[in-house]
Amino acid sequence: MNFTRWSARLPGTQRRAAARTDRGSVPAARGEYGPGPDTWPDGDGTEGPGAPALEELSVRRLLGELPALVALVYGPEHRVAYVNDAYATVFGPRTAGAPAAKALPELEELGLLPLMDQVLRSGKPRTVKSRKAQSGGSYTVTCTPVDIPARGEGGGGVLVHAADVTDHAEAAERLRASERRHRETAVTLQRSLLPQELEQPDDLRVAATYQPGGTDAAVGGDWYDVITLGAGRTALVIGDVMGRGVRAAAVMGQLRTAVRAYARLDLPPHEVLQLLDGLAAEIDASQIATCVYAVHDPNEGRLVYASAGHLPVLVRHEDGSVHRAEDPNGPPLGTGGWLHTSGTIALPPGATAVLYTDGLVERRGEDIDEGVAALERALSGAVGTPQVVCDRLIRSLGVTAEHDDDVAVLVLQHPARTGPNAELFHNAALDLLGGVEAAPRARAFASGVLASWRFPVELRDLGVLAASELVANSLQHGTPPMRLRLRRTDRRLIIEVTDGDDHLPRRRRADPGDESGRGISIVATIASSWGSRRTPGGGKAVWCEFALPT
Repeated sequence: MNFTRWSARLPGTQRRAAARTDRGSVPAARGEYGPGPDTWPDGDGTEGPGAPALEELSVRRLLGELPALVALVYGPEHRVAYVNDAYATVFGPRTAGAPAAKALPELEELGLLPLMDQVLRSGKPRTVKSRKAQSGGSYTVTCTPVDIPARGEGGGGVLVHAADVTDHAEAAERLRASERRHRETAVTLQRSLLPQELEQPDDLRVAATYQPGGTDAAVGGDWYDVITLGAGRTALVIGDVMGRGVRAAAVMGQLRTAVRAYARLDLPPHEVLQLLDGLAAEIDASQIATCVYAVHDPNEGRLVYASAGHLPVLVRHEDGSVHRAEDPNGPPLGTGGWLHTSGTIALPPGATAVLYTDGLVERRGEDIDEGVAALERALSGAVGTPQVVCDRLIRSLGVTAEHDDDVAVLVLQHPARTGPNAELFHNAALDLLGGVEAAPRARAFASGVLASWRFPVELRDLGVLAASELVANSLQHGTPPMRLRLRRTDRRLIIEVTDGDDHLPRRRRADPGDESGRGISIVATIASSWGSRRTPGGGKAVWCEFALPT
């Protein structure tokens, strides 16, 4: 922008306006147009009869009538040359010739003085958006270099043009506040649907971490859960609803509730996923979900799991080696038409297993297998409690508060117990061979084992009675092979009888004249809890538990 011809209109200059052109006279000081609109420039950009030349328009009047705030400064100190009426109305009049650092403190408030230095040096315009002044107004400011040859300090100046965008800034802030409230609502809903406190099984140590995506990411549908099944067995589940916002969180809550209900049936993992698959399609066919459901049995030292489109379970052994659970892996929940199957992965004492959602390992522009490999490397060196392992994996994978996706991590450890701690955990088993003579052998075995474990007499008698009733029920209604297993932990006594028949017993009310039907009722009355399940190889297991005195 060249102010050579316009400098006569600026304060303190002595230059006069050029002579009138042969098309007519236009008062230079007032910048008035010609007689009327019919003499203004034509719509095609050519000047009509008597149209004013651009040189004849008054800069003072043009800038003075702008609703935007305009200031003209010159020289390296940005001395004030001119401010228009709008500027003076907002910030007050300014003394010409004073440096901007003193005369225009509002420019320093807006952080414009360094920007004006850049414009003066580079000769290129710069714009900053929605800067807020202490007066409360917000402005979008453009600093444009101008030439002022009449000035003796290099002839360079800066035209500052500030548009008041206070209404737009306030509207944007209200929108951001509304978005924050909606996101906080979704996060609160999500967290309320997750377990507030994880169940801690006798034979496992468990910890979990959930981190919602950054402020620019809508909350997702990640979830996890730990469910004690009885007889020392534990179900572990992690999943991810493929969606965003409150709807995804609501679907997640329904699936998590359904998982807990199906887990109480003590079904194999693939049957649980089969039920979830149908339910997910009924809840919302447009939102599918991935899920891993695993069951840990301390007597077997392994995880039995089934996966519906989810990432593989990772297991770290004591020597630092990491193993990945590969197959089977079916399609996500809600797709239908697929028969899920169960697989197994070893979880010996001293091992650590990790279940996680894709937010932990998925990155833009990278193959997800690279993220899983990075997680394996991080897990191989991760030692400590499950919570320490969770935190270390989150840090190692670069997950921060601004991460663009939700992250859920579930870590479980099968501790290797030694010394006095190991004395609190015992197992004893007896194969029930023969016919009815197996019953007295089972009672004698149970009495001797419980006595050796130094249980109180009352608890020992109750345990022998429960073992006797479960064995009698199996001898009467089951088929070989039959086995009695006793297990104690630091918190409970578990009695379990297995046989080859897959018909599950049920508790019923026996009439006074009935000679049978009371065994399960007796067990349910004296024990803390009881249950039954079908075993993978065919047959069933019936168990009961007694809480140990603290």
